Amino acid sequence: MIIVDAMTNMHVQSRTCPLCEAMCGINVTVENDRVVNIRPNKDNVWSRGHICPKGTTLGELHEDPDRLRTPMVRIGGEWQSASWEGAFEHLAELAEGVRSRHGPNAFAAYGGNMGGKDSALSRYSGLMLGTSGIRQIFSSSTVDNHPKNLAAILMFGHEWKIPIPDIDNTELYLIFGGNPAASGGSIFAHPDVMGRIRDIRARGGKVIVIDPVRTKTAKAADQWIGLRPGTDAALMLAIAHVLFERDAVRLRHLDGLVNGIDALREVAARFTPERAAAFCGIDADVITKLADQWINTDRAAIYGRIGTCTQAFGTLASWMVDVLAILTGNLDRIGGSMWARPVAPLVEMLATLPKEMPVVMGKSRVRGVPAVLGQFPASCMAEEIATPGEGQIKGLVTFAANPVLSAPDPAKLSAALPLLECMVSLDNYLNETTRHAHVILPSPSLLESPFYDMWSWVFCLTSGGQYAPPLFDMGDRPEPWRVFARVGAIVGGNPDADLDALDDNYFRGLATKVSVDPDVAIEALPNRGQERILDLAIRAGPFGDRFGAVAGGLTLADFRAAPNGLIVSPAIPRAQEGFPTASGKIEIAPDLILADIPRLEEEMAKPPVQLVLVSRRHIRSMNSWMHNVDSLVRGKDRCTLHMHPDDAAQRGIEEGDRVAVSSQSGDIVVPVEISDAIRAGVVSMPHGWGHEDPLTRLSVAHAHAGANTNLLSPGTLVDAPSGNAVLNGIPVSVVLAGTQAATARVIA
Repeated sequence: MIIVDAMTNMHVQSRTCPLCEAMCGINVTVENDRVVNIRPNKDNVWSRGHICPKGTTLGELHEDPDRLRTPMVRIGGEWQSASWEGAFEHLAELAEGVRSRHGPNAFAAYGGNMGGKDSALSRYSGLMLGTSGIRQIFSSSTVDNHPKNLAAILMFGHEWKIPIPDIDNTELYLIFGGNPAASGGSIFAHPDVMGRIRDIRARGGKVIVIDPVRTKTAKAADQWIGLRPGTDAALMLAIAHVLFERDAVRLRHLDGLVNGIDALREVAARFTPERAAAFCGIDADVITKLADQWINTDRAAIYGRIGTCTQAFGTLASWMVDVLAILTGNLDRIGGSMWARPVAPLVEMLATLPKEMPVVMGKSRVRGVPAVLGQFPASCMAEEIATPGEGQIKGLVTFAANPVLSAPDPAKLSAALPLLECMVSLDNYLNETTRHAHVILPSPSLLESPFYDMWSWVFCLTSGGQYAPPLFDMGDRPEPWRVFARVGAIVGGNPDADLDALDDNYFRGLATKVSVDPDVAIEALPNRGQERILDLAIRAGPFGDRFGAVAGGLTLADFRAAPNGLIVSPAIPRAQEGFPTASGKIEIAPDLILADIPRLEEEMAKPPVQLVLVSRRHIRSMNSWMHNVDSLVRGKDRCTLHMHPDDAAQRGIEEGDRVAVSSQSGDIVVPVEISDAIRAGVVSMPHGWGHEDPLTRLSVAHAHAGANTNLLSPGTLVDAPSGNAVLNGIPVSVVLAGTQAATARVIA
């Protein structure tokens, strides 16, 4: 922190924007305990001055009058502010009632992705869930990234061993279903991705975007291929077909490290370019030319994201992204795709499955679908609450999540939540989900918390880090880790638990997990809380001091002394380290994934649906929760339906008309924008809107409510292997609002 003017108590702090994987360095200027401005930090060793509009609004988030500062308790239908102790006592009473009437297994939990950006919650959700004894886990992972995790664990032995494109050194960059111009990077951390795309082209490389929508990223590329939604896997299998047919498979340094090539060859043989092209809605020569470019390019990087995950064949598409990298020798190679080497392997410590846990296990009570990677599909939660019988969910813990807006079939969930007898939400807002809770426990704001990004560095090909202490004092509230630990203990039936002992035991377990003597770690780091866990991770990481065993190794103190961050190492090839699969090799053709090929082939035999819906993102939005920031939502309405001119003309629809969009599960009414930057037969809606609920306390968002596109997402429509929600390729009808046809439902 740099003091600028002691007379006015003005100072500037260098921090990392925590909102996405871009990790933009910012300078936050504070005067008289208020944020005056936020500017890009040109001295940040990582981002070098890059920033997006969201990063400048952290002060508005901190000072938002709708942000909860104290616990809230709902008595009947009325919300009341409560003391922390009073809120815990009320929660304990409700939780004990559920346990006594329905047993300990009547509780469930739902976690959101922004929990990973809360420095305490990201490190203590494991303790909370562990002490709670909750077995039914749901999260936003099954809404946006589960197929990628499933493919990674089956191929490479670890759910977070996800290859990252090396765009700084590639000659060909192929993007499937990703739009970094809007998202900055998703499961991919890099500063100014669009600048790097310009660099690729400037040095003679080529960028190709494959997406039903000609996004801003596609407009900046050399080529846009507008395929039919949900057909990515077939297109990539056809590319693999060409590689095998031309004897162009080249494993290079991976030779001898890959199992299943013959099984993959047999599958790919069925996907000729002609067969795939008819399904994808493109010409066969487009596929062969793509294959030719891969064959003739020395260094090629491939990336697939939201569009490949949130579709009916999300696991197959996510798998094939890495298969193509392997077949062309571009996996674990500079200029291709590589694996991160985080300085602080927090994800390895805190968010990996136990080795003994099966990848697929159990079945949900109502629908009978399995838990994949320890989680049931998010869309199952409503029916598990609403359906009576043994095992019915009666208590729920939500944290950093708003599934009533962000999960599929939200009308069913909104109707189910009032049936709960105990719901506690760890959240800073009274939103569409938490308004159903009985107790809301807020966390400190992002500027009241210390920050070192837990998640982004695991998706980054540069090893480094930046730490920032709290900018504002959080007052007399309890330490956040104690809140999370106490919630878990209360739900687990032990409301008087010794929190210090819980934390010490938790910390000892983490130390053991990273092969550190717990007694040594406790002696060196006696102060409890999230920073003790961070210091442990840095010390136990690949560049750490191992508690004195490695001379010159890193500790948290090194990052405290470097407010602009530290860059430690570039990425290096890691395949020779081996893989935690049963064979110790890459499994390129896992049985669980190959078993889904017949489902894809069945779909390929069907006639195409006339009109389907896909989702989209915007640089000024962050899922559902930044719509209460006035500077981000003012101006032109962004919650509109994008439609191709031919589709609009067929339906008598003109620019600006209000249209009714209907699916099997719901209906919304929105204004339409007509654009040729979208494939005919496809319409697009943004994700995260629909803030019309009058019982929330989101004044700005309510004034810019928009429509919730997830009302159009049937809960039963999932990617079969992973259970991930299908948000892209949903059959819909679109007619002028108010017409008789607007009441018709599309039956998938």
